[in-house]
Amino acid sequence: MKHSGRYVALATSVAALAMSLAACGGDGSDGTSADGTVTLHVEAWKGGGAEPANVAEINKAFEQAHPKIKVDFEYITANDTYTQKLQPELLGGKAGDVIMVDTDKMKKWAASGYLADLSKESWSGRIAPDAKPFAQADGKTYAMPMELIGIGMYANMDLLKKAGITEVPADWPTFLAALGKLKKAGIDPISLPDKAGWTGSSVFQASGSTTVYQKNKAWDADFASGKASFASDWKEPLDQLKALEAAGYVDWKKELGVDEWAQGPQDFSAGKSAFWYQGAWQVSNVAKAGFPVSFAPWPGGAAGTKPNGMLFSGTMWGVNSQSKHADAARAYVDFWSQSANLAKFLEAEHAESPFTGGTTPEATETTAFTTAFKEGRYRILPSNSWYGAAAETEIGSKIQAYLLGKASVAQTLKDVQAAASAK
Repeated sequence: MKHSGRYVALATSVAALAMSLAACGGDGSDGTSADGTVTLHVEAWKGGGAEPANVAEINKAFEQAHPKIKVDFEYITANDTYTQKLQPELLGGKAGDVIMVDTDKMKKWAASGYLADLSKESWSGRIAPDAKPFAQADGKTYAMPMELIGIGMYANMDLLKKAGITEVPADWPTFLAALGKLKKAGIDPISLPDKAGWTGSSVFQASGSTTVYQKNKAWDADFASGKASFASDWKEPLDQLKALEAAGYVDWKKELGVDEWAQGPQDFSAGKSAFWYQGAWQVSNVAKAGFPVSFAPWPGGAAGTKPNGMLFSGTMWGVNSQSKHADAARAYVDFWSQSANLAKFLEAEHAESPFTGGTTPEATETTAFTTAFKEGRYRILPSNSWYGAAAETEIGSKIQAYLLGKASVAQTLKDVQAAASAK
């Protein structure tokens, strides 16, 4: 193992500290046992429930490599439940030694002083240049990125075959033609559940990943400096959403009544539609349905254009600045950063490595998406700038209104601009 010497040194120093505390009459309340074993409390929203993500396997390997560090792993349901539990724990100094974060949480908790500066860790210099901004705040690295995870289109290859379609469309005209063949064959062409507003907003972004960013890779920077606007550049992605309904492939009023996180995955796994839109984190669950599935970038470009994949900077590990076991916590994060260990998580997530030279696992289901990534045909959602959590929610709501015919293209783009510009 590349940094095994460092791990031994860390484990030894932690053990020495624990023994010193025990000698002074320590009662183990700090998570250190009488024999010097440190208990490291880790809190995360992956590693349990429907997304085990090989976390238990990696934790076991860590404990084997560090016999004096025991991992006390706590799985917490994602989103509001996670935040509502962690926020008061951090405020009261009782949160885990290592906590899972995303870019939004990292920025907020780093600003509050809850996260340790990890800029000098050896893995920090290996973060891919376009992934690094998502792990940083004010030029300092506060988290270790665990993945760049794709969001795109699923295809039920059995249903496509029934309609005489042999491969997943890669451009917009071919996609529309495929949807037409499926409908003619009596197959529901595509499912885009949008009850929470996530799917409409995300497809809008996925389409723009090709139609906008292939014309201007620096669009985000240009938008920030006032050189680019949604009104001038993002009409085509909106038009694509409406075109699907105009051709009879999608009923947006119906889709806005279907939950994208529960009912959507169930319906696609039951074989109810040929295409579906979601994140790569669903691949493992969908594969259990028994039919061949392909996960590919949204085919938004002109005829003959290869699409850009859209990636999201997903989960990251942060170290609690108040941890009494800082060395052990850093050793844990360092262990995850190593390709051989992180690959187990990436394999379960069907995600790409955020590290330069990192190992991105291969899978039959995700060949089209991984190929785009390896060829450099991708764009990372700007969740660290104008597409943060609040903006994503607001944009999703505005696009829902547009899909219901309650707002024009011009008004919707104006609303999106306002949401993206809000501070």
